[in-house]
Amino acid sequence: MSKAGVTPGATAGATPATAVAPAAGGADAAAIQAGDALFKANCTQCHAINEQVVGPALGGISKRRPITWIIPWIKNSSKLIASGDEYAIAINNKFQKQQMPSFGLSDKEIISIVAYITSQEGQPAAAVAGGVTVQNAGSTDGKASDASADGAGAGKYVDILLIALVVVLIVMVVTLIIIGNLMKDVLRGRKDLDGRDNEILEQRFDWGKFYRSPVLRGIVGVVFALVLLYEGVQSVMAVGLTQGYQPTQPIAFSHKLHAGTNQINCVYCHTSVYKGKSANIPSANICMNCHSQIKTESPEIKKIYRAIERKQPVQWVRIHNLPDLAYFNHSQHTQVAGLQCQTCHGPIQNMEVVYQYSALTMGWCINCHRESPLNTKGNAYYDNLVKLHDTKNAGAPFTVSSNGGTECSKCHY
Repeated sequence: MSKAGVTPGATAGATPATAVAPAAGGADAAAIQAGDALFKANCTQCHAINEQVVGPALGGISKRRPITWIIPWIKNSSKLIASGDEYAIAINNKFQKQQMPSFGLSDKEIISIVAYITSQEGQPAAAVAGGVTVQNAGSTDGKASDASADGAGAGKYVDILLIALVVVLIVMVVTLIIIGNLMKDVLRGRKDLDGRDNEILEQRFDWGKFYRSPVLRGIVGVVFALVLLYEGVQSVMAVGLTQGYQPTQPIAFSHKLHAGTNQINCVYCHTSVYKGKSANIPSANICMNCHSQIKTESPEIKKIYRAIERKQPVQWVRIHNLPDLAYFNHSQHTQVAGLQCQTCHGPIQNMEVVYQYSALTMGWCINCHRESPLNTKGNAYYDNLVKLHDTKNAGAPFTVSSNGGTECSKCHY
């Protein structure tokens, strides 16, 4: 498996001649559905179908380029650029040479993604489920919130309606107050009013009695208690959630410069990410492979020299923390599943200072397992499982959850 670029991927293999037809048209519903899941899992970080966000809009890609070009581009864009392909070079230059990650997808999976894109062409950006738009590009999973994804337009009109109603009510109250004062002035000029009428006319609202009212105090007390209860529940529910956490590191290391501008592969520093449970923090000698010659006078680089001289590791501050009760294996997701680093860590290649991009909650992981199709091609272990799944769920993709990926014992044992 090639690891060109910032994220894991596969080298471009031979493309079968028969691969052209499905992309051009005639894709069945199962292929489009599988492409939908693959698109959401792999593409929505940077692309929308009918709108340019980070990368180009993907609508019409099957008309602009043949599938025999699309497949090697998705599998290893840097290799295609290095080969001198004019279109690949033009795209790379147009987007400031921001390297597209390589993807370990099969030809069939890429064809299904193209089929899904083709089926969604021309629809409004908000209608393409899971697509990144200008409005939701900063969300934690590449999707808009439920309110903006399902009813952004309706929500806007409801807000306008509510504002209009509030304005009308304020105008009505002010109008009634003015009318009341005018009527009092008219009545005060009349000579035929008796003592009781004058008493009613001159009476004033007793605010002090209102403030001392047991009913008002009871209502205020209940509201105050409910607010405290709500804030308490929210605080308890937020224990252990550190999304957005962005600590100051002992050395100002820029992922944007190293992984983005210089396109250093993640695995160069995090050497165990494809073969171990954890993505290790690089030791100082890895930094010195370059910085023994580059920017040797930088104050930040001199901190590395001091750590080496003192034979002490750099005290990096851990950002992504999972509780001990949850089991997570990096190699299972990167090497076996072929997921790119950005799936969980967000656009790491654009981060000057790294922060926790995703929620990393149990619900977040389970949703990913429910939506991510499992690559069973060439693995006989899955043959019978896939057959049983297809028998009961015709047309539905075989996802991680289909293989028991949402069972408690998968992560808690």
